[in-house]
Amino acid sequence: MATTILETCRVPAPPGAAANLSLPLTFFDIQWLHFHPIRHLLFYDYPCSKPYFLETVAPKLKESLSLTLRHYLPLAGNLIFPLNSEKKPEIQYVAGDSAVSLTIAESASDFDHLTGNHARDADQFYEFVPEIDPVTDESEYQRVPVVALKVTLFTGRGICVGFANLHCLGDASSVVGFIKAWASISKLGGDEEEFLTKHAESLPILDRSVINDPLGIDTIFWKVIRDVPLKSSSFPLPTNRVRATYILRQADIEKLKDLVLAKKPGLLQVSSFVVTASYVWTCFVKSEEQVDDDDVLQVFIFAADIRARIDPPVPASYFGNCLAYGLAKIEHKQLVGGEGFVIAAEAIADQIKNRLNNKDQVLKGAENWLSETKEMTAIRAFGVSGSPKFDLCSADFGWGRARKLETVSIDGEKHSMSLCKSRDSEGGLEVGISLPKARMDAFAAIFEEGLRF
Repeated sequence: MATTILETCRVPAPPGAAANLSLPLTFFDIQWLHFHPIRHLLFYDYPCSKPYFLETVAPKLKESLSLTLRHYLPLAGNLIFPLNSEKKPEIQYVAGDSAVSLTIAESASDFDHLTGNHARDADQFYEFVPEIDPVTDESEYQRVPVVALKVTLFTGRGICVGFANLHCLGDASSVVGFIKAWASISKLGGDEEEFLTKHAESLPILDRSVINDPLGIDTIFWKVIRDVPLKSSSFPLPTNRVRATYILRQADIEKLKDLVLAKKPGLLQVSSFVVTASYVWTCFVKSEEQVDDDDVLQVFIFAADIRARIDPPVPASYFGNCLAYGLAKIEHKQLVGGEGFVIAAEAIADQIKNRLNNKDQVLKGAENWLSETKEMTAIRAFGVSGSPKFDLCSADFGWGRARKLETVSIDGEKHSMSLCKSRDSEGGLEVGISLPKARMDAFAAIFEEGLRF
């Protein structure tokens, strides 16, 4: 291991923050209670010395983190999971007893190798991922922190900021909002007033009453989940995988859109997301060595922020989860056939139009989400993590735009892709894939050949 831990500390909210906070989980949150933590790494080009890092950069990050927590108190809190009780889980913050775990480290690893797009051993990235503290068992409940952070210096080369959070804390919209707020306050040198002047409208809304749940879906979900105690999170090591990044330039995306529209001229929702997801999904399925049954269903599952898509709408800055999901199902033989990409695009676009963008349908059957998603884990499902909509790489701590985002948590999923804006290609997208080496080689060949064709 080429990484040395320099310091571990716990960063509290600043004096004057609220004394305590109890934030009940909604049905949007409860369904994620047993999901693995979401893990992101942001790599920044920032050549600085170790003394400068320890004397200037690290203290500045701690100070700005503390100031940010004043507005994002749930991140300093713990998930409280009741045992043998009708009580429902909540996130609890108690002044003096709640803080965020922050690890400061130094690495001698090759920064340029880690931030490349080529296939790299997935295991090596876990040196930079923070570990969430183990679950604490009390007599009437379990308790576990919702967030952990780690900042690693590559002396004279760059910095990696690692995030791990429980998914029940919030979706990408919420967590990215926190990361960008921390980065902004850090860049402003801890000037909280200037931050508030610029970002007052985007401060998180914690009011759970904005989530409408007339059917009591939270109770339905809790009855299913409460008998399964929390487990401490762990890294899926060894992963036996490699990670690689694939770029779809704007020109590639436009060609894919043209191909779909040439075959399906009346199709709506032919977005960059639709054609990218469809193309990667079909390449992934084609990369599988063999399938015993050509009629077997292949499934693509994707989540969508529905704050503005439900009635009544939820404020854009609401902090928590507010996701629904789309589910495209296609027979294997169709997906790997000559029209597979177009069929996939049509299926995904249909889910967006008729399910996610339809206020009458988006939450229809939500009480069955737990059983539906459980079924997906037992079949040939492919998912997506992240969205270019939130552009996590734009979080600027004063070091500029991030050079690379790695969504490490896709290693812990059966099969998934990550998605974000491309740094080097205006209008382009970056796709992250984690696969065994042999299958990655097959995927890469199919991906490149398809774009040339």
